Amino acid sequence: MIMLEGAKATTETVDALRVGAATMKAMQKATNIHDVDKTMDEINEQTENMKQIQETLEAELEELEGAQLEEQLLQPATTAPVAPVHVPAGRQRNRPVPAKPTAELAALQAEMAL
Repeated sequence: MIMLEGAKATTETVDALRVGAATMKAMQKATNIHDVDKTMDEINEQTENMKQIQETLEAELEELEGAQLEEQLLQPATTAPVAPVHVPAGRQRNRPVPAKPTAELAALQAEMAL
């Protein structure tokens, strides 16, 4: 009985393998290598198109950012009004009054003007 069950299982396995092999042959006939190559070429072409579009968009973004930065640099600088700082009495430091420009400072300024 055990040998019959083993033979039956072997026969079913072989039949399944035959059906699988026949199905694979049919699928291979339906799939042509030229069709696969054509499909891969189309995918590669679309990928290249997307890369070109992405590069164009990035270049446009850089150009816009550059134009915006240039516009900001060309605008006159504005300074915010300085709010007075209240220092309690007795806490104020006496700052020395800057001395009048010396001859050495004037010479340096004249040298840097070159």
